[in-house]
Amino acid sequence: MQVNLIGVQTLYYREVSRFLKVWNQTLTAPMVTTVLFFIILTVALGRGDREVGGMPFELFIAPGLIMMSVVQNAFANTSSSLMLQKFQGVIVDLLMPPLSAAEITFSMVMGGVTRGMMVAVTVAIAMYFCVPYHIEHPFLSLVYLLLSSSMLAFLGLATGIWAQSFDQMSAITNYVITPLSFLSGTFYSIGHLPPFWEHVSLANPFFYMIDGFRYSITGYADGDITTGLLVLIGINIALAVLSWQLLARGWRLKT
Repeated sequence: MQVNLIGVQTLYYREVSRFLKVWNQTLTAPMVTTVLFFIILTVALGRGDREVGGMPFELFIAPGLIMMSVVQNAFANTSSSLMLQKFQGVIVDLLMPPLSAAEITFSMVMGGVTRGMMVAVTVAIAMYFCVPYHIEHPFLSLVYLLLSSSMLAFLGLATGIWAQSFDQMSAITNYVITPLSFLSGTFYSIGHLPPFWEHVSLANPFFYMIDGFRYSITGYADGDITTGLLVLIGINIALAVLSWQLLARGWRLKT
């Protein structure tokens, strides 16, 4: 099967240039918001000898805050791109070119991953000035960033196809992504939870993103790293197939 490399590259460049044109909103704003969030949390809960998982509280929450910014922006990139095209009535410009559903899916998701990775770099640099850290497992941190940002980019693509209004798209952010992010163990160790809620946390895929990325930075993990990687890979495959099938059928795109 021949791949339309020029088309894939062009669509990818379009997705990247779309958010780079407003870099102050898409790259700088998440950095400022995350740093302010970090400062408020550490000041409100106190500094000094407060520890979680045998490390300073500031160091414990920093990886989670970085990852939260990454996944939120990866999701926003693909979902908003499709919604704007549908809202403006130019979705035909995406469907008419000689691009297969797989090529469109790949290009748009890579655009979301690129935004997520760029946000990761800007937020991580800013966070370093707040709480200096050493990356224990650099390769593993990259793997978790890629898996997490691609997972939310796939979810954003599926949401953009499904949603018929910005209210519906916001509902996924407000009632799915935000709660799962805050209940993922970003601000606490799930080992301190009652057994029932600990098991509930283990059913949250966002927990494996945060826990794995924290492990790659600090060497501390609440869960099993291998299990986390398998969960994220499995969800990525499922969401990739779902997004591809929805695009191939043109569901809610061709009507």
